[in-house]
Amino acid sequence: MTLGIVMLAHRDFDRVAQLVRFWVRGGSPVVVHIDKKVPRGIYDAFVTDIADLGDRVAFAPRKACEWGQWGIVDATLAASDVMLRRFPEATRILLSSGSCLPLRPSAELQAFLDERPGVDFIESATTAEVPWIVGGLSDERFSLRFPFSWRYQRRLFDIAVGSQRLLRIKRRMPAGIVPHLGAQWWCLTRTTLDAIVNDPRRREFDSYFRWVWIPDESYFQTLVRLHSKQIESASLTLAKFDRQGRPAVFYDDHLQLLRRSNCFMARKAWPRADVLYTTFLEDRPVDPDRGLPDPGKIDRLFASASDRRGRGRIGLYMQSRFPATGRRDILTAAPYAVFEGFSEVIQGFEPWLQQTAGGRVHGHLFGPERVEFAGGVSIFAGSMSDSAPLRDYNPAMFLTNLIWNTRGERQVFQFGPADNQAITWAIAKDRNASICVISGAWIVPMFRAGANAERIRAQAAELQKLEAEHIEALRSDWSRTRVRVWSLSEFLIDYRAVMQEAMVNIGAGHVSLTDLPPLYELEGLSEFLQELKNSGMHPYLMGDLTPTARAAGKARPKPYLPR
Repeated sequence: MTLGIVMLAHRDFDRVAQLVRFWVRGGSPVVVHIDKKVPRGIYDAFVTDIADLGDRVAFAPRKACEWGQWGIVDATLAASDVMLRRFPEATRILLSSGSCLPLRPSAELQAFLDERPGVDFIESATTAEVPWIVGGLSDERFSLRFPFSWRYQRRLFDIAVGSQRLLRIKRRMPAGIVPHLGAQWWCLTRTTLDAIVNDPRRREFDSYFRWVWIPDESYFQTLVRLHSKQIESASLTLAKFDRQGRPAVFYDDHLQLLRRSNCFMARKAWPRADVLYTTFLEDRPVDPDRGLPDPGKIDRLFASASDRRGRGRIGLYMQSRFPATGRRDILTAAPYAVFEGFSEVIQGFEPWLQQTAGGRVHGHLFGPERVEFAGGVSIFAGSMSDSAPLRDYNPAMFLTNLIWNTRGERQVFQFGPADNQAITWAIAKDRNASICVISGAWIVPMFRAGANAERIRAQAAELQKLEAEHIEALRSDWSRTRVRVWSLSEFLIDYRAVMQEAMVNIGAGHVSLTDLPPLYELEGLSEFLQELKNSGMHPYLMGDLTPTARAAGKARPKPYLPR
């Protein structure tokens, strides 16, 4: 197998030349596209700089590229066409940029691909099932026209969008396609890329996507669904984004973090990060024992940094997040605790919790079928009924009555995305609530029941959406509760530590956890989640589950898991 590189570049050509030489040394042909807006003198100087590489480097016809517009896709198609024609030996093609830094030797990436013949690596999920859309345009990016630049013609852009909304204009989508979104950077087989570039309906597809909002994140991600036989819904290029959707930049002090990630590519590296470029572009021996890409460590650090940047620290005020007054409330008469996802993962969790932490431990008080009072009783304190319709007449007052009727005894109940979500803001604003959440744990019952990933995709996507909104409310500036959220992956990595922290969070103190209940068998869960991803859903709330994480709870030291 020979890996071909399609590279899009528009600046920092000294670094682009280094990247081209890296790939050619590794045996890869490279097709470079230079933005048409780059002055001719700079372009000619770059061509001269890498002229010694001979026929292993080709240049694509130059297109003008603008963020969010068709030019980037047009450039990618032009460069891909050159790759297919000039380098018939290239059986896999990787799309890269002039700021995408290879983190491992080219031979390791080629070996990885050799072990997965026929697999197309590209993020591809439907618009309803992705968490990263920023700016409010999801379905509308495919139903409206976007002829103006968002960056340089913002007023015209907004007028065009508003006018089309007002006139209720909707574009007709080409027959047979379902819009998908994903990262711009992919690695496709020659067969799939050739089918996209030379599709008989290419003119029709190009005409449609030319006016789509940010088509480089949807063109290949949509059309690959028509031609690929096997899709791995993941990018081989590590890319992180902030809350405004802007790409994160890696600097020299990220060196060890990038090393531990085991990723093949990173976007985007600061052009003056000399240590990064020197370290990763030098000739290095192939390490046959090096593990698979594992970006979880970076994911957790960036998530933590983003959360700190957006929420600040207690007692540290600034204009952008100064607390508003008059929004404090106490809903109930006494403290209580809510556990979300624990009973789905831990066998016998409710009786164990009652024995360990005390109080009265209920099931799902807001479940869809009935109120699951402790002990399975139908009438509880204060003649409260287990009728779901009665409870749902006013869920907040149901909780208020329950806590009032049992004051003096701590109440604990389970909650999840399948329960009545009308209670979300009530408990989020209640300073008496202590909430512990394992996000994504609701997938475990589906997995244990042997559900088919394709059949339950829509249901799983809806549950994930509900839980994401619920967690957002718990973490909002309006929230007054004590809340602690772990992803399912974080919980499995260190089961005992999470349980100890959960006990502290609900006010049970540092109780002895010498006899934790067993977890349900989760062998094969990560493969099940990948099947969901491959079917078009993006199960992001669970975190990155690895085989090591699935073995959590066993007697062994805490592992280092960067994913």
